[in-house]
Amino acid sequence: MRWWALVAVTLGTFMTYLDNNVGNVALPTIQRELGLTISGLEWIVSSYILVFAGLMLVGGRLADLYGARRVFLAGLTVFTLASLAAGLAGSGGALIAARAVQGVGAALLTPTALTLITQIFPDPAERGRAVGVWSAAGALSMALGPLAGGFISEHLHWGWIYLINVPIGVVTFGLATWAVRPAFTRVRHRIDVPGLALSALALFALTYGLIEGEAAGWTSPEILAAFGVFAAAAVAFVLVERRAAEPMIAMSLFGARVFTGGLLTMGVWSFGVFGIYFFSALWLQNVLGFSPTEAGSAFVPMALLMGVVAILSQRISARFGIGRTVAVGMALMGTAIYLLSGVGADAGYADVLPWFLLYGLGGGLLVPLTAAVLGGMPRGRAGVASGVLNVSREVFGLLGITALGAIMSARQSGSAKGPLLAFLDAYQFTLIVAGVVVLAAIPVALYSLRTTRQEAEQAAVEPQATATVGSSN
Repeated sequence: MRWWALVAVTLGTFMTYLDNNVGNVALPTIQRELGLTISGLEWIVSSYILVFAGLMLVGGRLADLYGARRVFLAGLTVFTLASLAAGLAGSGGALIAARAVQGVGAALLTPTALTLITQIFPDPAERGRAVGVWSAAGALSMALGPLAGGFISEHLHWGWIYLINVPIGVVTFGLATWAVRPAFTRVRHRIDVPGLALSALALFALTYGLIEGEAAGWTSPEILAAFGVFAAAAVAFVLVERRAAEPMIAMSLFGARVFTGGLLTMGVWSFGVFGIYFFSALWLQNVLGFSPTEAGSAFVPMALLMGVVAILSQRISARFGIGRTVAVGMALMGTAIYLLSGVGADAGYADVLPWFLLYGLGGGLLVPLTAAVLGGMPRGRAGVASGVLNVSREVFGLLGITALGAIMSARQSGSAKGPLLAFLDAYQFTLIVAGVVVLAAIPVALYSLRTTRQEAEQAAVEPQATATVGSSN
């Protein structure tokens, strides 16, 4: 029953990841069909990210308060219905609104998925394998998403980009209702309304500023106001949480080496990788001359290798330690990004494949990082910890897109070469910067994720010392 529950949780996460990977390929088609401006097209993506990032902490807190199963099913329902609305949308406004509601569903789904895995698999070894399977589904979505998006864009109505989620959502809901039965003890009894409101306001403001900063101007009144609201709400959030009887996030969590170091490691990875992911698709098509389908296919071997290594990563980390495993993963990924910068305009797929595979190998080794962060959380805080972990990934990813995008734009505009060569030169330089950033996470991982002998002995007896109490939520 537990492994069927894992299938349900993994399917729900796979659906949200697939939606993003499929949708990006279809944006040009959607723009033509609905007659959207560039700004309208950007908001199809931005509305989702804005709501998703803004409400993830709320989703994690609700999971701790009401039970991860209930919140997971609620998020699954919202995401599925919003996907139906997005697929049937006849205007840009309707599609943007549906995408925002999808963000609500995803904000409930994503942190609760990891919380459910923590509750269903209390044994650390089994939990690590479960997180590996869950992570492999994310890698699989990277492989299938671009291919499915390209096929739908060329042969079907663009609405199927979102309608494909409906049958997946229905099947997942039925399977989760039957199989997901985690033990749940209510350890919190009230909603921290000020904490929920302030965290959402801070994340909304920060995400909006990062998304709109380049277009509106970083010194424009609206962007300065957004960052000002973020700063004020963040300070107020910390002050409120310090005084709350049942705080949304106990500030003591950030004193834990594994938790804080894990968040920073994940954030550095997101900064470097998210910042160059979007430009890689343009590079494959505009510089190397790949078709959209070929560009999507180029990522398939990388994603499949990442998925296989993700499943095996628990055994690897058990042998060599989580800190070393994650550090090696970061080293492989950073090296792959750096070596891609040497691929010239006359290169073919054979020149790209080795570095994509090296990247996939490293990416699969990062799975123990998630398991380590969640495994070290006190009972009843796994939901909000999952939310913080995902917020770290999204916010640092947006920072990477903003900062590395600005570096690339400045390099390209300052080049005296032709447009194509100027883009290639700027892209290669940005890859070098991103590779160095990812490599910078190696000492952080080695320090924060190291395991002492006392911690190893405690982990060994944890399954025997931990009793699961309570009823199904």
